Amino acid sequence: MNTLGRLLPPRFRADIPVVPVVRLSGVIGVTSPLRPGLMLANTAKSLERAFSVKKARAVALLINSPGGSPSQSHLIFRRIRQLSEEKKIPVLAFIEDVGASGGYMLACAADEIICDEYSIVGSIGVVGGSFGFPKLLEKLGIERRVYTSGERKVMLDPFLPEKPEDVKRIKALQKDMHDHFIALVKERRGTRLKGPDKTLFSGEFWIASAAIELGLADHRGDLRSCLRERYGDKVRMPLIAAEKGFFARKIPGLGLIDSLSDRTNLAEDMISALETRAVWSRYGL
Repeated sequence: MNTLGRLLPPRFRADIPVVPVVRLSGVIGVTSPLRPGLMLANTAKSLERAFSVKKARAVALLINSPGGSPSQSHLIFRRIRQLSEEKKIPVLAFIEDVGASGGYMLACAADEIICDEYSIVGSIGVVGGSFGFPKLLEKLGIERRVYTSGERKVMLDPFLPEKPEDVKRIKALQKDMHDHFIALVKERRGTRLKGPDKTLFSGEFWIASAAIELGLADHRGDLRSCLRERYGDKVRMPLIAAEKGFFARKIPGLGLIDSLSDRTNLAEDMISALETRAVWSRYGL
């Protein structure tokens, strides 16, 4: 390169490799209007921008997610694979604290999965839960009236006694989802999987050494060290941040509870925070 070329800022120099980085962090799916989790709607633009970087050697996914919505996990997974195949750019996933359940599905969108020594990986399964309050309304002297068309429209209603046939139905749905998840992992990881299905797909999770031994991950490492080793010390790793929408901006006056709407939003936000905390706590975090 001539002297003039060396004076250009790194982002304009064709001789310096670039690997754009997309952070995928948090619970997947809608948690509340003011606390949206990871969804295709709020990750699609950053993914498209990353895969549009000129002469990108690869796209790196920085993953830290305990999972969440199966459908949103799969939608993001599919968009990553579509962009990778369209642009012919490889994908590297770097798991930080957790890449479990739907978070592991996101990691499976990559061609390689790299994790920290203490990363939690796996949890290939489906979980769902609720609370039951069939006697609460009676104690409070409240009469609940529900009108439906369709005999299963109030299936698993928390204010009605649990029915064995409803439990059987929900377990069948979960098995279908689990089977699809297993097929996705087998398709993406292929012959790298080493453990028996009964172990790999039990819903159990592991730290890096065991996950690598089972073929669920490929290497130990961190993003900076790995990319510098592969592409040289001068490799550029621009973080492609998601654009903030209206609800991501600070809303003036939110701290002043001066209306029923404010109180409702705050209550929903508190419940959302507790639910999010519960998802993370499954992995001891």
